[in-house]
Amino acid sequence: MVFLVRHGEKADLSDNPELSAAGYERAAALARNLRNAEIEYVHSSDFTRTRDTAAPTANKYGLEVELYDARQGLPTLVEKLLRTGGRHLGVGHSNTTPRLVELLGGIPNSVINEGEFDRLYIVTIERDGAASSVMMHYGKAYYPGQN
Repeated sequence: MVFLVRHGEKADLSDNPELSAAGYERAAALARNLRNAEIEYVHSSDFTRTRDTAAPTANKYGLEVELYDARQGLPTLVEKLLRTGGRHLGVGHSNTTPRLVELLGGIPNSVINEGEFDRLYIVTIERDGAASSVMMHYGKAYYPGQN
Protein backbone atom coordinates (compact mmCIF):
# COMPACT_ATOMS: atom_id res chain seq x y z
CA MET A 1 0.00 0.00 0.00
CA VAL A 2 1.32 3.42 -0.93
CA PHE A 3 0.15 6.72 0.57
CA LEU A 4 1.03 9.73 -1.57
CA VAL A 5 0.77 13.45 -0.80
CA ARG A 6 2.03 16.76 -2.04
CA HIS A 7 4.20 18.73 0.38
CA GLY A 8 2.53 21.15 2.78
CA GLU A 9 2.07 24.86 2.19
CA LYS A 10 5.23 26.80 1.34
CA ALA A 11 6.57 29.79 3.26
CA ASP A 12 7.39 31.67 0.05
CA LEU A 13 7.89 31.29 -3.70
CA SER A 14 11.66 30.74 -3.66
CA ASP A 15 13.24 27.66 -5.30
CA ASN A 16 13.54 25.63 -2.10
CA PRO A 17 11.31 27.20 0.56
CA GLU A 18 10.57 25.93 4.01
CA LEU A 19 7.04 25.13 5.04
CA SER A 20 4.83 27.91 6.30
CA ALA A 21 3.09 27.61 9.67
CA ALA A 22 0.11 26.10 7.80
CA GLY A 23 2.49 23.65 6.10
CA TYR A 24 3.91 22.47 9.42
CA GLU A 25 0.35 22.08 10.73
CA ARG A 26 -0.48 19.99 7.65
CA ALA A 27 2.60 17.78 8.15
CA ALA A 28 1.50 17.14 11.74
CA ALA A 29 -2.05 16.38 10.52
CA LEU A 30 -0.62 13.86 8.05
CA ALA A 31 1.22 12.05 10.85
CA ARG A 32 -1.97 12.00 12.91
CA ASN A 33 -4.01 10.68 9.98
CA LEU A 34 -1.45 7.94 9.31
CA ARG A 35 -0.98 7.01 12.98
CA ASN A 36 -2.52 3.55 12.47
CA ALA A 37 -1.36 2.99 8.89
CA GLU A 38 1.70 0.93 9.92
CA ILE A 39 4.01 2.87 7.59
CA GLU A 40 7.28 1.00 6.98
CA TYR A 41 9.04 3.37 4.56
CA VAL A 42 8.95 7.13 4.02
CA HIS A 43 10.11 8.67 0.74
CA SER A 44 10.58 12.33 -0.14
CA SER A 45 12.00 14.35 -2.97
CA ASP A 46 15.12 16.25 -1.90
CA PHE A 47 13.51 19.60 -1.15
CA THR A 48 13.11 21.26 2.25
CA ARG A 49 9.31 21.43 1.97
CA THR A 50 8.91 17.74 1.11
CA ARG A 51 11.40 16.50 3.70
CA ASP A 52 9.68 18.62 6.36
CA THR A 53 6.26 17.28 5.34
CA ALA A 54 7.53 13.70 5.60
CA ALA A 55 9.43 14.16 8.88
CA PRO A 56 6.59 13.94 11.46
CA THR A 57 5.33 10.66 10.00
CA ALA A 58 8.85 9.25 9.75
CA ASN A 59 9.55 10.31 13.35
CA LYS A 60 6.31 8.73 14.56
CA TYR A 61 7.41 5.38 13.12
CA GLY A 62 11.12 5.74 13.95
CA LEU A 63 12.06 5.78 10.24
CA GLU A 64 14.58 7.64 8.14
CA VAL A 65 13.24 9.65 5.20
CA GLU A 66 14.57 8.07 1.98
CA LEU A 67 15.20 10.63 -0.77
CA TYR A 68 14.34 10.22 -4.45
CA ASP A 69 14.92 12.36 -7.54
CA ALA A 70 11.58 14.04 -8.29
CA ARG A 71 12.73 15.30 -11.68
CA GLN A 72 14.02 12.07 -13.18
CA GLY A 73 13.57 9.27 -10.69
CA LEU A 74 9.85 8.50 -10.64
CA PRO A 75 10.11 5.20 -12.57
CA THR A 76 13.02 4.18 -10.31
CA LEU A 77 10.96 5.01 -7.21
CA VAL A 78 7.96 3.06 -8.54
CA GLU A 79 10.19 0.06 -9.22
CA LYS A 80 11.53 0.25 -5.66
CA LEU A 81 8.03 0.53 -4.16
CA LEU A 82 6.78 -2.47 -6.12
CA ARG A 83 9.89 -4.55 -5.40
CA THR A 84 9.93 -3.76 -1.68
CA GLY A 85 6.23 -4.15 -0.92
CA GLY A 86 4.93 -3.07 2.46
CA ARG A 87 3.44 0.28 3.40
CA HIS A 88 5.01 3.44 2.05
CA LEU A 89 4.46 7.18 2.38
CA GLY A 90 5.67 9.23 -0.57
CA VAL A 91 5.85 13.02 -0.42
CA GLY A 92 6.18 14.91 -3.69
CA HIS A 93 4.87 17.86 -5.64
CA SER A 94 1.77 19.02 -7.52
CA ASN A 95 3.14 17.54 -10.74
CA THR A 96 4.85 14.40 -9.42
CA THR A 97 2.25 13.09 -6.96
CA PRO A 98 -0.50 12.46 -9.56
CA ARG A 99 2.13 10.99 -11.89
CA LEU A 100 3.23 8.54 -9.17
CA VAL A 101 -0.39 7.51 -8.63
CA GLU A 102 -0.68 6.85 -12.36
CA LEU A 103 2.64 4.97 -12.61
CA LEU A 104 1.53 2.72 -9.75
CA GLY A 105 -1.67 1.89 -11.64
CA GLY A 106 -4.06 4.21 -9.82
CA ILE A 107 -6.24 7.04 -11.05
CA PRO A 108 -4.83 10.51 -10.27
CA ASN A 109 -8.31 12.14 -10.62
CA SER A 110 -7.24 15.57 -11.84
CA VAL A 111 -4.43 18.10 -11.81
CA ILE A 112 -3.53 19.44 -8.38
CA ASN A 113 -4.18 23.19 -8.23
CA GLU A 114 -1.40 25.49 -7.04
CA GLY A 115 -3.07 26.20 -3.68
CA GLU A 116 -4.23 22.63 -3.10
CA PHE A 117 -2.28 20.72 -0.44
CA ASP A 118 -4.92 18.47 1.15
CA ARG A 119 -4.97 15.43 -1.15
CA LEU A 120 -4.05 12.03 0.22
CA TYR A 121 -3.92 9.26 -2.37
CA ILE A 122 -3.94 5.64 -1.26
CA VAL A 123 -2.83 3.14 -3.89
CA THR A 124 -3.32 -0.53 -3.12
CA ILE A 125 -1.36 -2.98 -5.24
CA GLU A 126 -2.42 -6.63 -5.22
CA ARG A 127 0.00 -9.54 -5.50
CA ASP A 128 -0.99 -10.00 -9.15
CA GLY A 129 -0.04 -6.35 -9.86
CA ALA A 130 -3.60 -5.05 -10.12
CA ALA A 131 -3.92 -1.64 -8.50
CA SER A 132 -6.74 0.45 -7.15
CA SER A 133 -6.65 3.93 -5.71
CA VAL A 134 -8.71 6.30 -3.66
CA MET A 135 -8.22 10.00 -3.09
CA MET A 136 -9.04 11.46 0.30
CA HIS A 137 -8.36 14.78 1.99
CA TYR A 138 -6.58 15.59 5.24
CA GLY A 139 -5.82 18.64 7.31
CA LYS A 140 -7.36 22.01 6.51
CA ALA A 141 -9.64 21.68 3.47
CA TYR A 142 -8.81 23.35 0.17
CA TYR A 143 -11.47 25.46 -1.49
CA PRO A 144 -10.89 26.76 -5.05
CA GLY A 145 -10.18 30.46 -5.03
CA GLN A 146 -8.71 30.55 -1.51
CA ASN A 147 -5.13 31.68 -0.98
